[in-house]
Amino acid sequence: MADHFLIIGSGQAAAQAVQTLRQKKFSGRITIIGEETYPPYQRPPLSKKYLAGELSAERLYLKPIKHYKNKDVELKLGERVKLIDPQSSRVVLENGQTMSFSRLLLATGSHVRKLQIPGDNLDGIHYLRTIDDADAIAGGLRPGSRLVIVGAGYIGLEVAAVAIKRGVDVTVVEALDRVMARVVSPEISSFYMDYHKKAGVTIHCATAVTRFAGEKNRVERVETESGQHFPCDLVIVGIGVEPAAELAEATGLACRNGILVDEFARTRHPDIFAAGDCTNHPNLQRSVRVRLESVHNAIEQAKTAASNMLGEPKTYDDVPWFWSDQYDLKLQIVGLSEGYDQVVIRGEPGENSFAAFYFKTGTLIAINAINSPREFMLGKKLIAAKKTLTPEDLADQGINFVDLASKAIGQ
Repeated sequence: MADHFLIIGSGQAAAQAVQTLRQKKFSGRITIIGEETYPPYQRPPLSKKYLAGELSAERLYLKPIKHYKNKDVELKLGERVKLIDPQSSRVVLENGQTMSFSRLLLATGSHVRKLQIPGDNLDGIHYLRTIDDADAIAGGLRPGSRLVIVGAGYIGLEVAAVAIKRGVDVTVVEALDRVMARVVSPEISSFYMDYHKKAGVTIHCATAVTRFAGEKNRVERVETESGQHFPCDLVIVGIGVEPAAELAEATGLACRNGILVDEFARTRHPDIFAAGDCTNHPNLQRSVRVRLESVHNAIEQAKTAASNMLGEPKTYDDVPWFWSDQYDLKLQIVGLSEGYDQVVIRGEPGENSFAAFYFKTGTLIAINAINSPREFMLGKKLIAAKKTLTPEDLADQGINFVDLASKAIGQ
């Protein structure tokens, strides 16, 4: 039987796996099975340019539909896999169709985390993960309308930036004591909080939402633990995502905060691989296991998976990086700052161009660069090469950063 590589999931990782397989001259069958009716597309612009009406849906597509036909890839969109039978190397779709595979890639991504409180089924409450979600939200972002955003992470604040520019009255409610608390230092949180407030966004931190209420089955207010009521015409909940690992779990694959894979993107079954948001994988820089939600991770891990599916050993050891666009601010993050014990700010926050350098026991582990592409690019090289700078040198604004970084890297 000819090789048939089957990919479950139709996001960034799936598209990259196809590209890598064909670039490496794999001539067997490739099938992508996706639950959405769209071909693989970019998700980051959904909360930015697409929501702002600056991009069409077609421009989100990673490749036009005809590309997959040209590459002899079968797209089965709007379909869901019911079960995987690893013993017989086949999957069963909900429509009853059975498909055999020689190698399987799980690129199932993630689901939005739902806020389960009284009133959570009212009309006007939205989550943002898909094109259809963004379309449903965009219609409600009219000048003068009242939007309450639950959650002050990337998605919540990106949507706030778009909505306030469209003349919407925006209130953000966050359960933690600062914005983007899970990913940046207090200094960066404070900068972004001030910036949003100056733009007209109202932000309430350390405020837990306990109930949605409204008449005629439509949300009209958001109620909090402290008794506050925020009137609204629509609500967007952005409280994070969870790995779409249900299918893997039902198959008996090891899962713990995602599908467990090794540095070759391989599960415990030799013919089943996984890539993207759904995976929990080793981070070789920090010697820890992580689950990352980023385009970069999906792309590079899919390249790794595709190579290993072909029997060409490749290790995934890329330095993680992420970004967020809010107003005219580009936040670029490299590395993982979890567990840091010192942060050094370099640059000019007052001029909206600076960077935060995170250290753990004297070693540089992560950088947050705001409108500072130089610090971001050199920072990636530093962390990839496992080179460090002293906090004292970094804190000295009189020392040129390029000279510091180049000397450390050995350029």
